[in-house]
Amino acid sequence: MIPKDPAMLLSFVNLKLRDYYGSLKALCEDLNVEEQEIVEKLDSINYRYDEERNQFV
Repeated sequence: MIPKDPAMLLSFVNLKLRDYYGSLKALCEDLNVEEQEIVEKLDSINYRYDEERNQFV
């Protein structure tokens, strides 16, 4: 359901966070994915979740 490529995942997740979800937790619950899986995959390309901005930066 979510992209496997980290760069595509970054774009997908940030779009969803911007347009549909108030938090990473809400996105993960709704899409039924592990938050840690997303965090680790995006960490591999040096992106971290910023709660205040509600996006990976």
